Amino acid sequence: MERTFAIIKPDAVARRHAGRILERIENAGFQIRAMRLMRLTQAEAAGFYAVHRERPFFTGLVEFMSSGPLVALVLEAPDAIKKWRTLMGATDPAKADPGTIRKEFASSIGENATHGSDAPETAAFEIGYFFSGMELVDK
Repeated sequence: MERTFAIIKPDAVARRHAGRILERIENAGFQIRAMRLMRLTQAEAAGFYAVHRERPFFTGLVEFMSSGPLVALVLEAPDAIKKWRTLMGATDPAKADPGTIRKEFASSIGENATHGSDAPETAAFEIGYFFSGMELVDK
């Protein structure tokens, strides 16, 4: 079993898609091991996306991710990182495969409904950024 970190982003929460996305997550066979509805401050969003600090999209990303509530999740399944990224689809919803979350719920590259860790090391950092060990639920 592997764990990954996921976010249902502010655009999807604002458009009332969180419940349908959670249903898709569970129907795909993931176990939800932690979940929190929260709103990031700009400082928290900047810390989370610090790896992108020098990128031209950083300021807009921080503003977007702190613009409203989001749902932070820890998902568990065999090969969870790859499985979640496949279920999400391409970052650009116009290029996402039919049936993926981003194809169905995202409106643009910037407002693309979900986030997912891209590697085990990233997942470990991201899970630790949002959840303490006491908040992770095992069977």
